Amino acid sequence: KQWYQRRVRAAFRGTGDDDESLLDGVDNYCNLSWENRLYAFGACFVIGIFLSIFGTIELWFMNYTAFALLYSLGTITALAGTCFLRGPVSQIKKMFDKDRLVASIVLIASIVLTILSGAVFKIAILAILCCIIQFCAFAWYTLSYIPYARNAVRSCASGCFNSCV
Repeated sequence: KQWYQRRVRAAFRGTGDDDESLLDGVDNYCNLSWENRLYAFGACFVIGIFLSIFGTIELWFMNYTAFALLYSLGTITALAGTCFLRGPVSQIKKMFDKDRLVASIVLIASIVLTILSGAVFKIAILAILCCIIQFCAFAWYTLSYIPYARNAVRSCASGCFNSCV
């Protein structure tokens, strides 16, 4: 069990080659055990999924403000859960690596635009469109943490597109 926990911890926390700054100490400040961090991540992820589902249910009741807010809050909660695995500063640094930069910017922009279009401007179709973009950006961002996952999705989509055309 300990061997497995070390492997999982190393996969999420990285190799530790980065120079440690004052802000990096924030990542080590949390006294949770690795098992408790996994539970916290799982709880945030599940809560985020439920918030997004409840937001989608609000779509059927034509409550677009609640839809935009709940769906976006669900995405933010699920994303915040990853801070338990790596630490908040390390996670933010990883979000803006060159491999994840575009996905992170699109994700953040789509969250903001979903909230604005649903809660402020109250334009339902725009909120739904931004939500779809938010979902795709979150999926693409998540795939960046799985080795070769993006390449597999690209080749699968390419194969499907080429067979349809």
